[in-house]
Amino acid sequence: YCVEFRTESLSQHCALERRPYARWMQYLREGHTVCVACQPPAMSSDTQRCSGDGHNAHGDKILHWEAVGNSKCQGTWKKIRQLEHCSCPLVHSFIFT
Repeated sequence: YCVEFRTESLSQHCALERRPYARWMQYLREGHTVCVACQPPAMSSDTQRCSGDGHNAHGDKILHWEAVGNSKCQGTWKKIRQLEHCSCPLVHSFIFT
């Protein structure tokens, strides 16, 4: 499944990322919608859910995120909706880890 979030805030460290494999962090923006996929390696075997997916978050609850590979690139987002069948666009798509 996938979850759509609206990015509320992010640290300046995301824009400063220059390593080739992590340049995607430069494109994160406040107010953008991002789509995050929950795939089997990141799923809990007990709940079949990914940690941090905002399962019980509704409305204005602010959730925290952190980029893998750069713990200084972090921020907050709000859950928009969960999609049982992923249809994430190629841009602004991520994977829970």
